[in-house]
This record gives sequence, structure tokens and C-alpha cells, in this order.
Amino acid sequence: MENVSNEVKLDSISAFQSTIRKSENALANMSLQGSNTTLLTKRLKALQIGLAMLETAWNQRPHSYTDEEIAEALTVMTGLFPSLQISFDKAKPGSPQRTLLKRRIRAIELAVEAMDQLDSR
Repeated sequence: MENVSNEVKLDSISAFQSTIRKSENALANMSLQGSNTTLLTKRLKALQIGLAMLETAWNQRPHSYTDEEIAEALTVMTGLFPSLQISFDKAKPGSPQRTLLKRRIRAIELAVEAMDQLDSR
């Protein structure tokens, strides 16, 4: 985690913040429609924990998540990789969507790495 450039750090934090905002908006819309929000709620919490783990690793910001919450977030985020990879593969090379997905995948990889390091302490 120490060998990550400042640019990648900023991109990763920005990718998490963007994904969290989009998830919050989707959750609000789904709630209004009466849709089942269980999966999205789980993913949103995992994203929030992932962002907190990056900020803890890089900016020494404390977090208030339990080991159980972090373990659950790790499982949820690891489960996102196949669908993100499929979307990435389908996106047109050089497109903004592909760039966004590349940053999002990298950000989640780094958060998973931060959680793994925290777990191995």
C-alpha cells in the first residue's frame, strides 16, 4: 500500500465517493418505488467501509467499523469483481465508461488489500 502514487490515491478515493453517491441515489429511488433494497444496502455499506479503509491506510483517519463489518465488506467487495470485469470488457476501449470502470476496479482492489492488511495484524 505504501507504493501507491498520489494520483492513484486521489483517483481511488474519488472513485469510491462517486460510487457511493450513485448508490445512495439508486437506494433512494428504489425505496420510493418499493423495490427490495437489501443487496444495494449491503453494497453501499461495503463501499463506505472500503473508502474508510483507504482513508485509514493513506491519511491515518480512524474508523469505527468492527472486524465483523470489515469482513462482511471484504466479502461483498470481492464479489463485485466479476460484474465489474464484465462491464469493463464490454466497454468501448478509450471510452469514459471504461476509464471509470478501470479506476473503480483499482480502487476496490486497493481497499481489499487494505482490509487484508488490517485483518492480518
